[in-house]
Parts: sequence; C-alpha cells; structure tokens
Amino acid sequence: MSLTRLCCACLVLAFAVSTHAADTLKIGFNYPQNGRYKDQGLQERLGAFMAVDEINQAGGILGKPIELVIRNNSSDPKQGAANTAELIDQENAAMVFGGVSSAVAIASGEEARKRDRLYFGTLTYSNATTGSAGHRHMFREPFNAWMAAKAISHHLQNRYAGQKFFYITADYTWGWSTESSMRRFTDTGNDQAHPGVKTPFPNAYLKDFKAALDKADAANPEVLVMVLFGDDMVRALNLAYEMGLKDKMQIVVPNLTLGMAQDVGPTIMEGVIGAAPWVWEAPYQYDYPRGRQFVEEFARRYEMRPSSAAASAYSILHQYRDAVERAGTTDTSAVIRALEDYRYSLLKDEQKWRAFDHQNVQTVYVVRSKTREEVMDDPMGADYFEIVDTLDGNTAAKTLEEWQEERREAGKPLSL
Repeated sequence: MSLTRLCCACLVLAFAVSTHAADTLKIGFNYPQNGRYKDQGLQERLGAFMAVDEINQAGGILGKPIELVIRNNSSDPKQGAANTAELIDQENAAMVFGGVSSAVAIASGEEARKRDRLYFGTLTYSNATTGSAGHRHMFREPFNAWMAAKAISHHLQNRYAGQKFFYITADYTWGWSTESSMRRFTDTGNDQAHPGVKTPFPNAYLKDFKAALDKADAANPEVLVMVLFGDDMVRALNLAYEMGLKDKMQIVVPNLTLGMAQDVGPTIMEGVIGAAPWVWEAPYQYDYPRGRQFVEEFARRYEMRPSSAAASAYSILHQYRDAVERAGTTDTSAVIRALEDYRYSLLKDEQKWRAFDHQNVQTVYVVRSKTREEVMDDPMGADYFEIVDTLDGNTAAKTLEEWQEERREAGKPLSL
C-alpha cells in the first residue's frame, strides 16, 4: 500500500482522536511519522486508532474514554525521549507506547521510568530493550532478536548448516544484537569464515549499500543475512536484485514486515526468508477467530491488510485496558503487577508477559515470501508470506539464567 494512501487514511482517522476531550484518560503515542521507518509508524497508527475506537465503544478504561496524544519521534532517540518526557509532564499521559527503532524505544522507556510511567515497546527487536537496558517500567510486545534468530536458525540448519554466511548489518543496537544472535544460533561466529560489514544508521546512502553488497558478492556466500529494516532493507534488497545476488545466494532478512515486502514488490521479494511475530495469514492458517476478525475489520476500514506493526499497537492498547481493569486503577505499580506473568490469547495463540524481564513470550513465525502469482491472488495484492516454520515462545526466548548473564555482562542488576 502506498505511503500516500496510508497518509490519507490517517487524515480521515484523525477526526476520531479528540485533542480537546474532557475527562479522558490520555495515552501517549510516540511513533515515526517520517524517516526510514515511517511506513511502520503509519501502520502502528492505523492499528492504534482501531483499538481506540473499539475500547471507547465498549466504555473506555474504568469508565473513561481514552484519548491518544500523538508525537512524532522521527526515529531519533533524543526526540523520542523528549517526546516521552513531554507526554508525561505536560499531557499527563497515563502510559506511553510506540517506536520502531530500538534506540528510540530504549531512550523513551528510560524517560518513562524516571516519571513512574509504563512504556510499551511496539516495534523494537533489540535484545537490549528487555535485556541489558530493561527495567521495571518497560514492556515489549513483539519478540526480540534472540527469539527471531533462534527460530530462523532452526529452519535454516537442515539446508545451510556448515555453509558460508555473510552479514550486512545496520550499525546500531538492533543490528548488533540481531547479527550477534544469528551468528550464535547458526554457528557462524567466526567472522573470518563468515564475514560481514556494517552500514551507517540512520544516514546510510545507496553507495553504502552498494559497497556492502559488492563485498558480499566477492565473498560468494551461500547465505546473505541482511540485518536491515524499513527503507534501508527496501533499498538494499532492490540493489541486491539488480546485481543478480538473489540468483547466487539465499537472502535472509531476520525481521520482516508486510509494509517492507510491499515496498520491495512481489517479484524481488520471492523466496526471501525472515521472521515475524505476527502476519495476517496466521489467523487463517491456524484458525484464530479474533485474529481473523482483526484482519477483516482492518481491511474493511482501510482497504489494506494489517502488518505486525499494526497488530502490535492494537494489542498493546487492549492489553493495557485489560490490565488496568484487572488492577482497578491506573497506578503504575498496580498495572505492572496485573501484567506480570499474565497469559492471554488475542490475535494468535497464547502469549505471556513474562515477569522477570517483561518480554512478551510468544510463538515465532518463520516466513518465506511467496511467488508473484500467489501474492497477487489476494484481492488486495498482499498475500506475501508463507509460514514455513514456527518455534514456541518458551523455546525461543532466553532463559532466566541467559537473561541474567546478559545483565551481568552489562553491569546491571540481576532483577528488574
């Protein structure tokens, strides 16, 4: 779906978010409206607006309608942190959520912690978010890099075990932790045998991706792991296709979203392997009624399929509402207690807000991009992903001992 169409949908929906409502419960929404991750941010917005409508139609939270107070973080950690401080200090937001960049989520979460407010990471995959940088006030809804890498490696091991890998990695916290996790679980930790290159973030240019892909071509690996996201992945994958690399090696993009796939297009995406915490095909393949309802209502409203970003924002608002209702108050400590170790099923199978790290433990989907013909068979031209493997959340996630080791290495307390 084009950026123009997404923007138009957002402008129409903006009328549903009152900026002058009296006696509302304000929730801060801090997401990128421009920059490399803008498409993912716009999907978050659509999912959030849909949840707000549903919650308010059902009576709000503790009898109060909720009001989203929105800020643009531009995928800049300093801006995200400043936005979070403003949302709490000036707008009195009871909770803040959003973000795409893990660096933004971490910086924003720290400002929420200082002010005794919850921050829900909405599309943040760095291990650090609920690991070395985790704290009592941060909850992460999607999986992390460790979980994605473990699931992908489980799928790749039969075909590519012992073969040569090459890594192209965005040079920031998400990229580092994703590459590290992928190397660990694919036994490709030797960077002489399995070389790689970092690309600048957030200001990479086409020449940076071209230089990285030239090195990958010269190394001649069997597997090219592109630890890139958003517009960076789109541009790099287009270049890889133009250079003929897709015919020479299996391309793996550890974290895939529908929006990224649509921006690349079905011809170039075909055969690319990655992981996702949720794809719209999953409720149909595994018979999740609430998930199907979400997909169909989203499509009816916006004339497009939802991505994992939309699903995450939608789920966070419903989970926050449910936790506050269980606690009977918006008091942060009480809501944390209501969330910790809580199990639920919403858009997929059972998920759990784990108490010791506040990571959402859930099934990980390994997906492969379908052929152009299969993609276009969908009435909305969006049936991109075939689920080729799954890994249950308890197997995918770090154990308490592994999490504590990460904390110990970072010099952090061994409990939140």
